[in-house]
Amino acid sequence: MHSTRVEIQNMEVAFQAHNTTVKAVNHLSLSIGKGEIVGVVGESGSGKSVTALSLMRLIQSPGKITGGSILYYGADTAPVNLLQLTDKDMRAYRGNEIAMIFQEPMTSLNPLHTCGNQVTEAIRLHRRVSRKAAREQAIALFTKVRLPDPAAMMRRYPHELSGGQKQRVMIAMAISCGPRLLIADEPTTALDVTVQKAILQLLKELQQQMDMSVLFITHDLGVVAEIAQRVVVMYKGNIVEEGPVQQVFLHPQHPYTKGLLACRPPLDKRLTRLPVTRDFMETDERGQIYEKAGAVREVTDRLMISEAALQARRDLLAQRTPILEVHNLQTWFPVKKSFTGKVLQWAKAVDDVSFSVTAGETLGLVGESGCGKTTLGRSVLRLIEPTGGSIVYKGQELRSLSPAGMRALRKDMQLIFQDPYASLNPRKTAGAAILEPMQVHGLYGRESAQREKVMELLEKVNLLPEHFQRYPHEFSGGQRQRLVIARALAVDPSFIICDESVAALDVSVQAQVLNLLIRLREEFGFSCIFISHDLSVVRFISDRMMVMQRGKIVETGEADQVYRHPQHAYTQQLIAAIPKGI
Repeated sequence: MHSTRVEIQNMEVAFQAHNTTVKAVNHLSLSIGKGEIVGVVGESGSGKSVTALSLMRLIQSPGKITGGSILYYGADTAPVNLLQLTDKDMRAYRGNEIAMIFQEPMTSLNPLHTCGNQVTEAIRLHRRVSRKAAREQAIALFTKVRLPDPAAMMRRYPHELSGGQKQRVMIAMAISCGPRLLIADEPTTALDVTVQKAILQLLKELQQQMDMSVLFITHDLGVVAEIAQRVVVMYKGNIVEEGPVQQVFLHPQHPYTKGLLACRPPLDKRLTRLPVTRDFMETDERGQIYEKAGAVREVTDRLMISEAALQARRDLLAQRTPILEVHNLQTWFPVKKSFTGKVLQWAKAVDDVSFSVTAGETLGLVGESGCGKTTLGRSVLRLIEPTGGSIVYKGQELRSLSPAGMRALRKDMQLIFQDPYASLNPRKTAGAAILEPMQVHGLYGRESAQREKVMELLEKVNLLPEHFQRYPHEFSGGQRQRLVIARALAVDPSFIICDESVAALDVSVQAQVLNLLIRLREEFGFSCIFISHDLSVVRFISDRMMVMQRGKIVETGEADQVYRHPQHAYTQQLIAAIPKGI
């Protein structure tokens, strides 16, 4: 019997745009063995997802597979070239022999149908079974992927589930027909580290139980090390390195691979900034990539912060007065009411929380989804009205301010939202988006002076003057994040809340944005609450750290102290869930 499940040979995928042809995948050859997990890693635009969609024959216009072959070895030894199948024949393979877990479960699940209906539909599409039998199989699948109360989950709609639960529904749908090849496209990107660890473990167990081959796509080499046996590194449509996970991790050969490994915040030391891929590589006029001389040594030596420098910053912050003081803050939401409207049950999203932020300090706030982090940040800014407690900003009690008084203060207190695309008006250009808060608050005088300030801010966040006239959809994820940072800085705030502002970014782009925030903090001198589910990221950027669980702060202290010597069991659990690689 043939040991290979699928073999891609010399495949090319091109996209036609503005009379130019862009090669997304360039002469790619890749094989996946039976029962093997292969990880494909690279930044956005490297061709990972295009490769996965090509395997499923889901490339749509203006994209086209322009060359090569995809040989699939099913039950018989004779391979089938998927690229030569008709659309009707390919539908028999798609979902049945080859299944895919898409990157964003909320957009992949139909919001108008219950989760149970969507899984039973997938079963009945490929299996001739009754509705009752399909329902029983769906409940069994929900049990298999460890969804709580599977029968109740059958009746729920996607918006009623958490991110991790939606991903489990997608996994149940993907494995519903017992596929021989499972493609997982960034299935854990925006999930909490603890949920991510559970999903990775689940996928590994299902792969072993069903003897599936898995193509696991991600931008994070640390995640690949948790699940894959072999790793393929892609850069600009090409495979630049391939080999067993341990070999690639411990002895990376290509400068791009070295850069990806270095982009994650290190767990054993503090750096002045995170390395990015361009620290390791340079390109000549022919597009040939070379490793920069001494790059590895430079990263390990030049970027390290000495303990003396860290202590000097601690001493400096200790001398300053708090810019924000929060006492016994509560934000409760009614869950259950009586017939007369009396609240019978409350959801305590923020429950008796107290803390302070010093001028120029970055306070990290870490915890899983649903712990109350975002609600706390918005309650501090009174975007959600607190139920009780006190918020004192620069000596002023915010809860006593009128809406008009609060509006005047908003210039000084800004929020960088989790999803930059959703927080930008798609009908406004980048320049107009940054210009708007200046005009609302009457800053910098005439419009010509305001436009000059916009150009200056674009330059500070490493965007170009020509970006002024572009719309949000014309930017990459990292560029959009830079754009919303520039908009927040447009009113020269003293205090900024960053709410999961790097959660869904590639590790290399995430490193660039984190470095940018540190540089701007030093230049503008603002204080910051940095909210994230990733404790390693929070530790890198923060002076102090708070750990939140179920609406309460369970641990707080110096960032390094909390990481190295966690006191609370929940903090220890978060640290244990961080992908640590080999």
